[in-house]
Amino acid sequence: MALFGKRKYTLVNLKKKNIPNGIFAKCPDCQAPTYTKALKDNLKVCPQCGHHFPLTALERIDLLIDAGTFRETDKNLLSKDPLGFRGPKTYKKKLADDQQRTGLKEAAITGKGHLQGRPVYLAVTDSRFIMGSMGSVVGEKITRAIERATREGLPVVIVSGSGGGARMYEGLYSLMQMAKTCAALARHRDAGHLHISVLTDPTMAGIMASFAGVGDIIMAEPKALIGFTGPRVIEQTIRQKLPAGFQRSEFLLAHGLIDMITPRVDMKRVIAQVIDFARSSAKPVATPDES
Repeated sequence: MALFGKRKYTLVNLKKKNIPNGIFAKCPDCQAPTYTKALKDNLKVCPQCGHHFPLTALERIDLLIDAGTFRETDKNLLSKDPLGFRGPKTYKKKLADDQQRTGLKEAAITGKGHLQGRPVYLAVTDSRFIMGSMGSVVGEKITRAIERATREGLPVVIVSGSGGGARMYEGLYSLMQMAKTCAALARHRDAGHLHISVLTDPTMAGIMASFAGVGDIIMAEPKALIGFTGPRVIEQTIRQKLPAGFQRSEFLLAHGLIDMITPRVDMKRVIAQVIDFARSSAKPVATPDES
């Protein structure tokens, strides 16, 4: 009984307010919550620690290509099921599900556009579509974009966000794309044209072992996971503890695998500078009659 017959405290029943999903995003690095809209306005980079969240292929195109200039190529190419793959989910079902979920027809978008006024061919892989893995259609689209860039004498920029490597559902048809894309890039280089490879988190396996790893200039976003096999698999295989930051952009820059680390906010400007530098320092390629 409170003094003078009156309760000293009043208990209030507070109900937890329901916050709609999607209002906040939690950074996987620093765990800080950020308004989703604020994160989007900051190019999906955590304002607290600088962690780079993944971008979709369309977001990446909007980031790099001048508004209204992008023209997609080979957008109607669709994967088939050459092996009749069956498992917990068939390959056809997996393709259909990812097409519906992402709104994409395949894991890569290719096309031509202007990057700060400079004409380029761009190819982007999207990790939401079967982990951005490379099947026959992804390889064909990227190869055709490279070949068009070679014929027109333009730079090609390939942005890799692929954690799936070569697509196992297509077997050797997928593995053949590694050689095909690299052969097209070799012809592009022999013709004296530029290939800029942009590595994002993650860039792994057959993607890294093919077109992503043979750029004239290889740049990466900060802290991107880059390699062939994941660090946990390597540790289990060699039974040794790996160095801190192993297979991250900063580790690979220190060991000479990549040329530069470029934050997302600077990516478009830096690519334009690289294109200008390559153009100003390019030497004429000898024709058969001149050699």
